[in-house]
Amino acid sequence: MELNEKQIGILKVAEKLFAENGYDGTSVRHIAREAGVNVAMISYYFGSKEKLLEALLFNRFSGFRKEMEKVIAASDDFPTKIEAIVALLIRRVHTNRHAYRVVNFEFSNALRQVSFENYVKQKRENYNMIEKLIRSGQREGVFSDNVNITLIVPTILGTYFHFINNERFFRALHGFDETITTDDYVYTVLTTHIQQTVKALLTNTIPPGKT
Repeated sequence: MELNEKQIGILKVAEKLFAENGYDGTSVRHIAREAGVNVAMISYYFGSKEKLLEALLFNRFSGFRKEMEKVIAASDDFPTKIEAIVALLIRRVHTNRHAYRVVNFEFSNALRQVSFENYVKQKRENYNMIEKLIRSGQREGVFSDNVNITLIVPTILGTYFHFINNERFFRALHGFDETITTDDYVYTVLTTHIQQTVKALLTNTIPPGKT
């Protein structure tokens, strides 16, 4: 789906408002006002609020497969590939965290008349690529056979979102340096921790300093 600059601007505003107010709490009129366009333009481009959300999801989550393919092809070393996949996944999720919040809430709403078919298809393809990589590492004897592959991605995302959703608590509890931005912490300390955790799970080893 090729989007023009005006459509992308509308989607960015919609994403922000959906994340702040929820899907039901955000009207097309509100989106139009914040985006500086009229309601008719949104209807022309997207047809309905449901279709606008579908376009938002497709725009945010497409292209990840190609990025993963590049990362996997960049090295012959399986642990290095896994580290790169973890870093890529965290970067993508962190960059699109508002969209993920919308998805997590709306996808659980059984009454929502929004199609998540393309989103689920993309997620399935991404999961399959990661599973294929891990199984290749198992066949080469690099990764342990005693690992629940299905839970690797939830382990990555669960750790990330637990931190993001409780950042203020973590900062207060652990006395984080206030000069460290959220982005810096996520892309350095948190990413390294998750990389070590995933490699430990895949190889049945304990990361340094974890004993």
